[in-house]
Amino acid sequence: MTQSIKPILRALSGETLQTPPIWMMRQAGRYLPEYMATRAEAGDFLSLCYNSDLATEVTLQPIRRYAFDAAIVFADILLVPQALGAKLWFVTGEGPRLSTITSMDDLGKLGSVDDIHETLAPIYQTIRNLSEALPKETALIGFAGSPWTVATYMIAGRGTPDQGPAHMLMRENTPVFDALIERITDATILYLSEQIKAGAEIVKLFDSWAGSLNGEAFDRYSIAPHVKIVTALKAQFPDVKIIGFPRGASEKYIDFVDQVAVDCIAVDNGTNSVWAAENLQPKMCVQGNLDPSLLVTGGEKLIAETKRVVDTFKNGPHIFNLGHGITPDASPENVSRMIEAIRG
Repeated sequence: MTQSIKPILRALSGETLQTPPIWMMRQAGRYLPEYMATRAEAGDFLSLCYNSDLATEVTLQPIRRYAFDAAIVFADILLVPQALGAKLWFVTGEGPRLSTITSMDDLGKLGSVDDIHETLAPIYQTIRNLSEALPKETALIGFAGSPWTVATYMIAGRGTPDQGPAHMLMRENTPVFDALIERITDATILYLSEQIKAGAEIVKLFDSWAGSLNGEAFDRYSIAPHVKIVTALKAQFPDVKIIGFPRGASEKYIDFVDQVAVDCIAVDNGTNSVWAAENLQPKMCVQGNLDPSLLVTGGEKLIAETKRVVDTFKNGPHIFNLGHGITPDASPENVSRMIEAIRG
């Protein structure tokens, strides 16, 4: 087999590279003036997600500006609930809102997982566009929210600081909660399968609220759905690379990498990178984990911390990324400084 010219695919295959490949979570977004111009053209966030031409454009913008080693399709984790029949809208300055699922009656109002593709077809078209438009050395990442994280939004109708409504439903009406997790899991398999068919070489699962699950609940509602999704995708697409991100999992990261057959584990910036290098990197590629706030503050600390992360993970396969998504107040110039510190 010919060795890939794409550095990120080499790292995901277990190769230790002298210079780690780089991309950033939320790399296409509000910190870039060109993104804001395109979003204004689209009219609103959801219209941008579902306009394949404009979504292609904003996905390409950070590649043109920074020559990242991967592009991640512009979309949102809450498009799956919408495709399942939930109402979804965004409140300016406050974030997403959804119709809530708290009973079997609510669950019964959702559509079949087999019907999601009509709503999500524009996302697949964006991926096809990107497959044609990206430089030959740039990999294409598709993604979805993990079932637990998506469920927290569907149950509360919005983001919450402690995912309290989801935890309450889990305790007080476990059959509804379990049925919702199963519905999201099955939809996610279909959604990511279509992304891979459209041209995604890598897919990432974002379990953004995994850190609020403890003990058996983490095993049941983070690890188990991931096992089902990854097993199904690998059976159908054995060459696809998968990145898992159970953010905030702490020591449970070890259980995750031992049980879920992902190719790479993304670690948040609250995770000690030396610990991750010692406990996770011997088992698989590690992605992470610069503090996103450093792209706001900049200065010598940004350069020093960037180099420290690279040095910490230099003895194994590593993809350089942030420990969470880049924030809207980040400086595009600081991103350039970060990249220069990595690539020299």
